[in-house]
Amino acid sequence: MGTINSGIVAFNDGLWAYLLIPLLIVLSLYFTVRSGAVQFRLLPAMFRAIREDPGLTSDGGRPISAFQAFAVSAAARIGTGNIVGVATAIALGGPGAIFWMWVMALLVGAASFVESTLAQLYKVGGKGLYHGGPAYYMERGLGSRWMGVLFAVVITVTFGFVFTSVQSNTISTAIANTASAVTGAESAWWLPYAVGVVLAVSTGVIIFGGARRIARTATMLVPFMAAVYLLMGLAVVAMNIDQIPAVMTDIVMHAFGLREIAAGGIGTAIVQGVRRGMFSNEAGLGSAPNAAASASVSHPVKQGLVQTLGVYFDTLVVCSTTAFIVLLSDPTYTEGAGPTLTQNALEANLGSWALHLLTLIILLVAFTSVLGNTFYGSANVGYLTSNANVMTVFRLSVVLVTFLGAIGSSSLIWNLADTTMGLMALVNLAALALLAPTACRLLTDFVEQRRRGEDPVFTRDRMPDLTGVECWDQEELARLRKASARA
Repeated sequence: MGTINSGIVAFNDGLWAYLLIPLLIVLSLYFTVRSGAVQFRLLPAMFRAIREDPGLTSDGGRPISAFQAFAVSAAARIGTGNIVGVATAIALGGPGAIFWMWVMALLVGAASFVESTLAQLYKVGGKGLYHGGPAYYMERGLGSRWMGVLFAVVITVTFGFVFTSVQSNTISTAIANTASAVTGAESAWWLPYAVGVVLAVSTGVIIFGGARRIARTATMLVPFMAAVYLLMGLAVVAMNIDQIPAVMTDIVMHAFGLREIAAGGIGTAIVQGVRRGMFSNEAGLGSAPNAAASASVSHPVKQGLVQTLGVYFDTLVVCSTTAFIVLLSDPTYTEGAGPTLTQNALEANLGSWALHLLTLIILLVAFTSVLGNTFYGSANVGYLTSNANVMTVFRLSVVLVTFLGAIGSSSLIWNLADTTMGLMALVNLAALALLAPTACRLLTDFVEQRRRGEDPVFTRDRMPDLTGVECWDQEELARLRKASARA
């Protein structure tokens, strides 16, 4: 097992350092320039778009709103990547990893906008109930079914299985750490198995209820858990306010290799910052567009803006909270320190009660991530086949993987996550490079309507040359206008 793990680590280091990170930076710069820096220029419009009323479906039900789609993607984003992933980046790359995480979040916001806008344009379904994502815009926008199939398979494995294992493993580790703190001894051997059973059953109850149940659950849990975690972070910052200038200096100095760190200098800081940042905010990865496509909005650009806001919230707010919690506790930058670094930092600053509360927060964020991951996997299984039995097998497999992750090796699971995430991103970024001009055309249409003082709406007859666009007809436009009038 150790040999396999070492091989995966070596492959990941080469994949990220020499291929994926340079490609992500170059394409994000291209998207930023081509869109006129949309991730900065239209920041106020992001907050307006997230409040849009989706109206009612033809049967009187409620479609998935812009905010609910945001919550589903946030449920997948705000997970162990924000708490354990950020701590691991600091442990391996030092404080400088945080600087590069911030820089990349600002840059890849453009990639998030492009992918989520395209997902909205090429979504399928109707009557307020939609699904879509990269597999759909690869087939419909590029005419490449094989590329869509490849992506659908990779994302189903990555999110449905590997990332789900990461989340359940983190829950199990956090609970074991809390149990040890309470008893003063090693946690019982059976505890991971018990945790795995409870997680598997809870997951099964929700995911077999379908996309709407997942969206409702995420909408309820995400705001609550994020608020509690941010309050804990603010408390730590307030208690150590005099140390903030020194921490900021450390972040900047280490980012440019001006101070020595145990993990190996500026290269490690950049790689860890970008890798863990991408695991957390998922921009350019091709995951958030699956949630973005499900929203009922009047213009594709609106959901592209909403999902860009999600990148900022995830990295600049939630990940930064973890960074300051950890760095204000004077951490040790060693490879094994990552998984429990945040827990120990909170306990040192706030007392033992904070350790237990963080365990609860980790349980919630990781659990909602499992639900978000399943949402993504289900969307892509639906792309591959309409056979209901296959979907049932997928959901049962997710339940099984949730259990196995709780009892598995944390280092192997995290390294596999890096591998599958990297491969998935490569396929998606290739499609985005080819389809970015279409997203920019939609952006131009959106901006022109706003300049005329209109609430931007889109129908496919505005760009009749685009092929593969199934939704966005006049009937949907009329329904959305009625919803806007009611709002």
